[in-house]
This record gives sequence, structure tokens and C-alpha cells, in this order.
Amino acid sequence: MEKEENALPRFEESSSSETNEVVFSLTGIRDGYLQCLPVALGVGGYGIVFGVLARQAGLSTGEAVLMSATVLAGAAQLIAMEMWTDPIPAVALVGTTFVVNLRYLLMGAALRPWFTHLTAAQAYASIFFTADENWALTISEFRTGSRHGSFLLGSGLAIWSFWVTATVVGAVVGGAIEDPARFGLDFVLTAIFLAIAVDLWEGRSDFLPWAGAAGVAVITAQILPGYWYIVSGGLCGFFVGVVRYDE
Repeated sequence: MEKEENALPRFEESSSSETNEVVFSLTGIRDGYLQCLPVALGVGGYGIVFGVLARQAGLSTGEAVLMSATVLAGAAQLIAMEMWTDPIPAVALVGTTFVVNLRYLLMGAALRPWFTHLTAAQAYASIFFTADENWALTISEFRTGSRHGSFLLGSGLAIWSFWVTATVVGAVVGGAIEDPARFGLDFVLTAIFLAIAVDLWEGRSDFLPWAGAAGVAVITAQILPGYWYIVSGGLCGFFVGVVRYDE
């Protein structure tokens, strides 16, 4: 009987919040999707920007939608559109987007305490739908004591569905919106992150990691070209947090 109790969680219709077992259930997917809807709506606004830029860069609507559906990396996709020329600078484009997406290593590591209880298929399926916004929501959810290991997948599906749909809208009406910033669409992602940050803030104990990350990111942006400030800021916040925890 002990082997059955310690077995990896199965995809089940209902979950038990009365135990410490992390479960992968339809309930978790539903809760993740519904809780992420307001955030996904904002992400959709940013997806329109990508669709517009993709069309302006010369991609067809189908190509833009295919990228959004298979890549699901808003910042990296927007950067790619900025660098999209003929001929395409493949090495520079891949290298830059690689640097930008290095932050997902830290984000994935933060989820490891919960994801070690899932099967490989469950964990990797969830990771595929990971974006900054639903990752932050998932961390906040786990901090409340939730054991829904499928929350990330559900919230990621919300992000994905709105992002792809918004890409279609942006690509179709791209010719009518020459400057997305004119309508404030360029600020949507920043506003979303600020709103999520308020929920993640745990008090004065978070000040040093947050301040350190912000300071290093600003300094790095002035010294190094490209998007290394994203990685350097994240690493600084991580190490300051580790030192603070050890104390």
C-alpha cells in the first residue's frame, strides 16, 4: 500500500486539498484558466502589437499565428520582429532571443519543488505553456498552499489562447494600425507586470532582492548591448535572495 501512496500523481477529475500531495487534475486546469483570464486579456492587447509588427515585417497572417502558437514567448517574438530583415540575421536573432529566454531557467527552477511530484509528460506540457505572467500567478498560487500541480498548465492555456487570437487580430488589422504605441498598446505588458508584482510582494524582506535586481538590470542596460540586463537582473535577485535566506 505504501507504493500506491507514494506514486506519482495521476490526471484525475478531482483533487484533495486536505493532503500534501501535489495533484494534476482538471480542477487545477480550470482554476488556472479562470484565474488567469484577466491577465490573459491584457496579454491579448500585447499580442495585437505583435501581430501588427509581424505584418509590417513581411510575415503573412498564417506565419505570424504559427509563430505565436509554437513559440509563445512574447518578448522574444517582439525582439525577433525588430531584427527581421532580408536576409534574416539568423545567428544574431537566435543568439538574442536565447539570451532573453534564459530567464526561464530560473523560473523553472523555482517551480521544481512542486513539479518533482509530476510525471515528465505533465511537467513538460506545463512548461511549454509557461509565460512570465502565468508563472508569477502560479508561484503566488503555490504560496497559498495550493497543491494543484496543473495550475500552470491551465493558466498557460489562457495566455496561449488569448495570445494566438490577438495575433490574428493584429495581423489582420495591421495595415490600419501603423503605430501601436499611439493607442497605449505598448504599455500593456508593463502594466500587467506591475499589477502582478503587487501581489507577489511579501514585505520588507523582498526589498533587497528586488532592489538589487532592478539596480543591476539598469546598470547592465547602460553597459552591455542587447538584452543581457534581463538575465543579469534575474541572477542578481536570485543570489541576493539566497544569501538573505541563508542568513
